[in-house]
Amino acid sequence: MKKVSILAFAAVAMLVSCNKAGDKANTTTEQQVAEQQGAVYNVDAAASTVKWTGTHKGGLNPRFGVVKAEGTVAVENNVVTGGKFTLDLNSLTTDEASVDPATSGGKKSTDLDGHLKSADFFDVEKYPTSTFEITSVAAFDAAKDQSVLEGATNVISGNLTIKDKTVNVTFPAKVTVTEGEVSLESKFTINRQDWGLTYGTEGDAKDWMISQEINIELNVHAKK
Repeated sequence: MKKVSILAFAAVAMLVSCNKAGDKANTTTEQQVAEQQGAVYNVDAAASTVKWTGTHKGGLNPRFGVVKAEGTVAVENNVVTGGKFTLDLNSLTTDEASVDPATSGGKKSTDLDGHLKSADFFDVEKYPTSTFEITSVAAFDAAKDQSVLEGATNVISGNLTIKDKTVNVTFPAKVTVTEGEVSLESKFTINRQDWGLTYGTEGDAKDWMISQEINIELNVHAKK
C-alpha cells in the first residue's frame, strides 16, 4: 500500500508539472516606460479579471484567486503604444474552492487572504498597490516566439513593481483593438523571489514548501 501511495503521489506531481499553466516571463532590470501615444482607453474594472495561482512544491495544493485592477491603455493606428495598470492588493481574494478546511487544518480562504496581505508576503498596509507600466510592445513572430496562448499577437514588456522592487517582465499576449475597445489576454508565470516575496528568512523550510512560480492570467478590457 505504501508503494502504491508513493507511485500515486509521483504520478500526480508529474501530471501537474507537465500541465504548463502559462508562458515563463523573461525578466530583466527596470526599463524606460513607453510614452502613451494616441487615443487613451480606460480599463473597465468590472469586465476585466486578473487571476493568480500559487502552489506547493510539485504543483500540489493549488491556491487561486483574483485581484482588481484599473488603468489606461494607449492606442495609435490600431497598435498599443503604452499603458499603466494598478493592482489593488487590498482587493486580493482567494477562491473558496481552492481551500478545503477539511484538509487544511480548518483554515479557510479568508485566512489565506489575511496571510498574503500581511508582512509575511505583500505587506499591503505599507504597499497597498502594485503597478505594471508598459515599456515596449512588439509583434508576435511565430517563427521565433512561442506561447501557450492560442492566437498570440504581441510580445509585451513592462515594469512590474511589487512592494519596493521593480523588475521588467516580458510575455506573449493576444491584443484585440476595435473602434471603442482594447482587449488584452495573457497567461504567464513569474518567480516571486525576483521581488523578494519570501516566507520567513532565506532558506526557511516554510518558504521552501511553496513553489517560487506564480501563474498570472490576464483578461483586460479597456474602453474609450
